[in-house]
Amino acid sequence: MFQFYNLIPSLTARENVIAVTEIARDPMAPEEALDMVGLASRLDHFPAQLSGGEQQRVAIARAISKRPRVLLCDEPTGALDSATGILVLAALERANRETGTTTVIITHNASIANMADRVITLSDGVISGEHRNSERQDPNTLSW
Repeated sequence: MFQFYNLIPSLTARENVIAVTEIARDPMAPEEALDMVGLASRLDHFPAQLSGGEQQRVAIARAISKRPRVLLCDEPTGALDSATGILVLAALERANRETGTTTVIITHNASIANMADRVITLSDGVISGEHRNSERQDPNTLSW
C-alpha cells in the first residue's frame, strides 16, 4: 500500500511542500509543484480537508518539488479507485516529462506498464523479462 509520506496535519498543502523545499538545493516553487499535480486550488487546505487521492498528490508534489534525479514510487495507485489512480499516474507522468526525473513505478497493476518507456518484469525476485514500449500510452487512457 502507498504511504502518504507523513503529511504534517497542522500544515496546509503549500506548507507541507515548503517543509521539504527549504532543504533542497534547487527546488521548484511549492505552488508550481502543487499545480503540477492538479492541486493549485487546494493550496491552503489541511490534510484533513483533502481526500486520500489529494493527500497522495500533495505527497507527490513534496517529492517532485525537490527536483530529484530519481523518483521511486511503490504501488502509487494501490489503495485508490481507478479515477483517482489515473490522476496520480498523470501527475507522475507530468513530473517525469517536465522535470526529466527518472520515475520508477513498482506495481502489480500490469496495465500501468503501457505508460512506461521501459518495463522490467520480476518473478520470484529475479528479472524475468524486459521490453520497451515504442509509444507511451497516456495515463488518462489506461483502465483496470
